Amino acid sequence: MIIGLDIGTSSTKAVAFDLAGEVLAQYSIPYPILNPAEGYYEQDPETIYYACIESLSHVMIELQELGIAQKPACIAVSSAMHGLIAVDVEGRPLTNCIIWADRRSEDIATELLASEEGRLLYQQTGTPIHPMSLLCKTMWMRLHEQELFGKTYKFIGIKELLFYRLFGVFVIDHSVASATGLFDIRRLAWSGLALGLAGIATEQLSTPVPVDYVLRSPNRDITALMRIPEDTPFVIAGSDGCLANLGVGAVKPGVASVTVGTSGAIRVVSPHPNGEHKQRLFSYLLRPNEYIIGGAVNNGGVLRNWFRDNFLTELTQMEADKDATVLLNEIVDSVVPGAEGLIFLPYLTGERAPYWNANAKGVYFGIQLHHSRAHFARAMMEGMLYAIYSVGMALEENTGPIHTIYASGGLARSAIWVQMLSDIFNKPVLVANTVESSAWGAALIGMDALGLTRDTSTEETAAADTANHMEHYYMPSKENHAVYRENFKQFERLYQKLEGEF
Repeated sequence: MIIGLDIGTSSTKAVAFDLAGEVLAQYSIPYPILNPAEGYYEQDPETIYYACIESLSHVMIELQELGIAQKPACIAVSSAMHGLIAVDVEGRPLTNCIIWADRRSEDIATELLASEEGRLLYQQTGTPIHPMSLLCKTMWMRLHEQELFGKTYKFIGIKELLFYRLFGVFVIDHSVASATGLFDIRRLAWSGLALGLAGIATEQLSTPVPVDYVLRSPNRDITALMRIPEDTPFVIAGSDGCLANLGVGAVKPGVASVTVGTSGAIRVVSPHPNGEHKQRLFSYLLRPNEYIIGGAVNNGGVLRNWFRDNFLTELTQMEADKDATVLLNEIVDSVVPGAEGLIFLPYLTGERAPYWNANAKGVYFGIQLHHSRAHFARAMMEGMLYAIYSVGMALEENTGPIHTIYASGGLARSAIWVQMLSDIFNKPVLVANTVESSAWGAALIGMDALGLTRDTSTEETAAADTANHMEHYYMPSKENHAVYRENFKQFERLYQKLEGEF
């Protein structure tokens, strides 16, 4: 038995798997995103840290109640990317965790993007120049929070905080490091150019290590709270996006992984980093000669939650026996594909790929008298997927045709959403019997690190794993795709026309 701990934006999930990938127990703890000022998006690192402890503790209790007595072979950890926490010399947070959605450094990012240094940084780090990156965040802090910047001993992410408390060392896996905008993905070392711009030294960052790095002898007090044996090894594993590809088996040419939780992303695996001059895509490292190429969109499940919480409250109260998300799905399904001409630009929190425009805004276009709340709901879901589709088109331009998509993340539980994904892309979509692909990807890394399984990076093994764990298969409708294709053309034109207004 092995446990994958997935530290995400909306929740932390602990999932216990057997070595065949079957879920034995799981527990999730949600937490909020804080918005202290316009464009500022943060989370309390202590809240997330204790969610890690509690989720593991609950899984261990559940395993005991199920009569599963074996101890975990290891805990392997997945985490969201782009989080920044300033800590003092004792490792105590001086700030909240500034997350990927934060836009406070957008002026810095805009100026850097237009420079020759920005182009060189993109080639070195594989991370597009954007306020999400730790590079832009540290540059902002240096300019606007000089006293805080001077006090900071280390600039770290949430997984690094967890491992520091467990083991007393600051380490960061190559996968998470490659998404910081500070890491040279070819040299596997911090970039001198990036550090110079940020005004920080190598010693102010964690030590980069491979994703299969194992740490032993964790803090006994913390393991007691987690209810795990004192000698349980921890495997550092990687970022949630990279691990999602591994977890669903999307490791072959032409196979893409689409993950939608709070945000969303589409990714493929390549033996080489991508260096396109348009700088639309990221190149994140998973393992040697295994790069995850793709793009993330800011507005995934956060859109669904926004619509549900603001426009369905009285319906939810009227139909108390129905979950709000189920009700939203029913409303969406009551409207024909294309929402009868209503189009939604989904940029409520700005946008990352392919436009990397932190100033982008949300827009409903084409509103007429016959459009109801249900049309607005469907257009919202379609707009979310058009954004992912636009990244998919950029991906195909650079890495070749995509013939199959594996879907994971919270929205993969919605059959309506997955069918829309298939219809818009005009490609078959497969959904695994567990949508917790990042946790399973972490578990696979953990097994490899401990020598418990074959190398899952091979095409044959990945294909076998995928065949064993796929539960649902969605085929596209040509009729629906024809409608979506026309709407998408208008979607793209609207963005281009409104870009200046944003």
